[in-house]
Amino acid sequence: MAFSEQRLRDDSGTGRNCLAFALLTDRWIAFSRARPDQSLMDRLAHLNPAQRDAVLTLSGPLLILAGAGTGKTRVITHRIAELIRGGIEPDRILSVTFTNKAAKEMLERTQALLGSGRRQKKPLISTFHSYCVRVLRQEIEALGYPKTFTIYDRGDQESAARKALRDVKIAETSLSPGDLLAVISRWKMTGITPQLSGRNCENDKEVLASSAYRKYQNNLRACGAVDFDDLLLLTNQLFDEFPEVLDRQQQRFDHVQIDEYQDTNGAQFELVEALVRKHQNLCVVGDDDQSIYGWRGAEVSHILNFQQHFKGAKVIRLEDNYRCTARILELANKLVKKNRDRHDKTLRAYRELGSSVRFRQFEDEQVEAENVIREIAFLIEKKGVAPQDICILFRTNEQPRIFESELRRQKIRYVIMGSQSFFDKREIRDILAYLKVLDNPRDETSLLRIINVPARGIGDTTVETLLKRAVRMGCSLFDAVPSALAEKEITPRAAEAIARFRRLLDDFRAQLQARPGDLPNIVSQLLETIDYASEIQKQYANEDMQMIRTEIMDQMVDSLRTYTAQAEEPSLSGYLEEALLVGREEDSDKDQKLNQDAVRLMTIHSAKGLEFKRVYLVGMEEGLLPHKRSVEADTATAIAEERRLTYVAITRAQDHLMLTWAAARKKWGKKKLSIPSRFLREMLGDELPEANPSAGGSDH
Repeated sequence: MAFSEQRLRDDSGTGRNCLAFALLTDRWIAFSRARPDQSLMDRLAHLNPAQRDAVLTLSGPLLILAGAGTGKTRVITHRIAELIRGGIEPDRILSVTFTNKAAKEMLERTQALLGSGRRQKKPLISTFHSYCVRVLRQEIEALGYPKTFTIYDRGDQESAARKALRDVKIAETSLSPGDLLAVISRWKMTGITPQLSGRNCENDKEVLASSAYRKYQNNLRACGAVDFDDLLLLTNQLFDEFPEVLDRQQQRFDHVQIDEYQDTNGAQFELVEALVRKHQNLCVVGDDDQSIYGWRGAEVSHILNFQQHFKGAKVIRLEDNYRCTARILELANKLVKKNRDRHDKTLRAYRELGSSVRFRQFEDEQVEAENVIREIAFLIEKKGVAPQDICILFRTNEQPRIFESELRRQKIRYVIMGSQSFFDKREIRDILAYLKVLDNPRDETSLLRIINVPARGIGDTTVETLLKRAVRMGCSLFDAVPSALAEKEITPRAAEAIARFRRLLDDFRAQLQARPGDLPNIVSQLLETIDYASEIQKQYANEDMQMIRTEIMDQMVDSLRTYTAQAEEPSLSGYLEEALLVGREEDSDKDQKLNQDAVRLMTIHSAKGLEFKRVYLVGMEEGLLPHKRSVEADTATAIAEERRLTYVAITRAQDHLMLTWAAARKKWGKKKLSIPSRFLREMLGDELPEANPSAGGSDH
C-alpha cells in the first residue's frame, strides 16, 4: 500500500474522495520522480546507442573511438552538458582540443545544449597551448622567466636560431636555422631539454644542434621569451620540478576530456597523464585510423595503448557514419584494415543514397588535369553543381600547379587552402613586433626587427656596434648607448635617434598600461605616429599593392577591436597570445576561404575534418601516395601512416569520389613511367583500368 494512501486511511478512515486524492498524489510523486529520466531520454533521443553510452559514461578512464563522420563533436558537447547537469561545477571541467576554432565551437554548442540560463561559470575549453599559457602566466617565474614573457613566432625563432648558431660558431652551411629549429622542435615535443639533448643525438647534425640548442634556449630566457613548443615543455617542467604547481592544477579539475587524441605527441601525453593522475576521470576521443601527423610528433601509440596507460578504461566505438555513402565506406574500410596495428572497427553507412566511385588512369599528368577540370566545368555549367561542393585533393604542395592552370583556362573560380596566414604577412609581423616590445621591453629579437622600421636614422652599423657592446657589458641594447657614445663608437645623431625611439616606446607603453581597453585606438595612433604608411610606399611601388597592404594594416586594427569587444579583461598580452596561437593554426584563414563560391584545392592534411559532396583524389601513384619518403623508408610504420592518409582523403567524400593517376609523369623534362599506388590494388585487387586519355576507366 502506498504511503500516502495508508496515511489518509489511518488519519480519517473517510471515503472515496480522500482515497482518490491519495492515489492521485502517489501518481504525481511517481511521475515527478520518473520525469528526469524521461527528460534525459528526450535530450538524447537523437543519439544512437553507442553515442548515448559515451555521453552517459561520466567517470573513470574512457576511450571513445570515433570513426570519420560518426558525430564525435555532438558526443563531446552532450557529455560536457550531462556532467554539468549531473552536478559537476562547469569550471571543474577541462576539455582540450587542437584548434581555437574547435574550442570556440565546442563551447558554443555546449552552452546551446544547456539553455539560455545565466551561468557565471563555464567549462574551460581550450587548446593544449592555450591551457599551458594560462599555467605559465601564473607559475613561470619559478623557472626564471618573467610573467610577461613573449611568445615567439616563426620569424622570431629563426632570428634567435641564427644568433645561437653565430654564438657557438656553427656555420649555416653546416646547420641552417631552419634545420636547427626542426631538430629542437622534435626534441621539445618528446620532452627533451637542452641538458638531455646530448644523449639523444643520432647523427653529426644533431650533435651540432645540441650545442646550439643550449644557447638558443638561454637567449630566449634572457629576452623573456618562449617559443611555441616551450609552452608544453615548460609546463611539464613545472609539473616535474614543483609538485605544488602540479597539485594546484590537479585540484582545479575533476574531469578532463581530450579531443583528437590520436594526434597527441609525447609532451601532450605527459601533461594529460599528470593532470588526471589522482582521479583518473579522463575521456579521450579520437580515431587511430585518422592519425596522420607523425611527421610533426603525433604518436598513434597513445590511442592504441590507452587501456594499458589507464587501467580499467572503458572503450566505446562510434561506427555509424553519417557522411559517406556505402560504396565509399566499403573502399575506406577495405583499405584501412590492411594496417595491422589498429583498433578493430568498421564504419557503417547511415545514408542509403546511391553514389558514384570511379577510378581513372590517364596518359600523363597534363591529361589527368585536363580531364578532371573539363569534368568539373561540365558539372558547374551544365549540371548546376555548386563550385564549393567540389574539392581536389593532393598529397604534395607541388601538384596543384597544373590544375590551377587548367582552372584558369576554363575560367573556373578556385581557392587553394593552406596559403600564407594573415599573421605571417610582413606588415602584420612588423606591427606585432612593435606590440611585443611594448609588452615586454626585454624582447630584443622584436626590437631589432623594428628599430629602424620605418627608417629613423638608426643604421645597421650602429645596431651591430651596440649589440656587441651590450653582449660585453651584459646589458640591454638601449643601456649600451651612453658608453658607446662616450667612446665615440656611435654618432651623437644616432644616439639621439635611439633616444627618440626609446621615448616613443615608453610613451605608448604607459598609455597601454593606463588604458588597456583602448587598445585599438592606441595602436592606430602608434601607426600614425611612426608613419608606417611611408614604409608601405617604400616597399611597394605599385599603387594597387600599396592599397592592398594598407588594407591589411586596417584589418590588423579591426582584429584588435574584435578582440577588445570579446575579451572579458582585454590586455596587450592577451591579444598577443591570441594572435600567436591562432596564427600558428594550420590555415588560420580557412573559414574565410571555405565560404567562397569556388572549387577547393588542398592537400589531404589540410582537408582533415572537412567534407565535400564531390572529391577528386589525384596522383594515386607510388612516390606520391604513398609519398616517396615513406616508400624509401620501407617501414610498416611509414606506409601505415600513408594508408591512413588515403583513408582520410576517401572519407572526405559525401556522395561522389573519383581517384585518378597518371601512367607517366615528366621529370627533368622527360616522361617517366609511373607505378599505380599500392593502395589502389588493396582496394580493387587486379581490376585496375588501363590508361585512357579520353577519361576512360572503371566505375566501381
